[in-house]
Amino acid sequence: MVKYFCSKTEIKSTWDHVVSAFWQRYPNPFSTHVLTEDVVYRELTANHRLLTRRLLMKTNRLPRWAERFFPSGMSRSVYIVEDSIVDPVNRSLTTYTWNLNHTKVMSVEERCVFHDSAEQPAATQLKREAWISSSIFGFSKPIQEFGLARFKSNQMKAMKGLEFALSNLQGETPQRLLRDTMKDASEKAKEAAKTLASAAASAPQKPRQYV
Repeated sequence: MVKYFCSKTEIKSTWDHVVSAFWQRYPNPFSTHVLTEDVVYRELTANHRLLTRRLLMKTNRLPRWAERFFPSGMSRSVYIVEDSIVDPVNRSLTTYTWNLNHTKVMSVEERCVFHDSAEQPAATQLKREAWISSSIFGFSKPIQEFGLARFKSNQMKAMKGLEFALSNLQGETPQRLLRDTMKDASEKAKEAAKTLASAAASAPQKPRQYV
């Protein structure tokens, strides 16, 4: 089983501004968990599409129950591949991201599509999809629930970071950026963590090698 997430957001900035901000969104005060970003490949195709592959290193503080799934000494950092396609003819930006390590514990794949809003000429429509899975026997469902809650919280931070970059481009000071939604997502992540911690505490302690 895989947990699926889909959301649509209207960004009150033109597509050109959003694409410019996309490349300048790190560092920002809302994404301090993003440690590094490196461009490993870039190509301008004959039909004027810009193809880019980036490698990002991120870290997320692990809840106490998650420590049992990581062998001693294993890095807690997560390496993320981000492929993107900028199509100026059709005015779309499509991104694909997935984690390279810790995939047995949790695998997260995400696709985002930014394009001109059909209803608002000075706005951009964002469709975000995610697929979350886990291969930990006996714990896959609660881990996926936790992963979904954390993904929702992190995508709110990502939106805040993008709006921060847009504000910098436009010479504005960021005001309230999705504050209420961030609070709701954070609370859901905490609830999912409590559920998974309870399941882990009641499970048999037979040692296993998961990774």
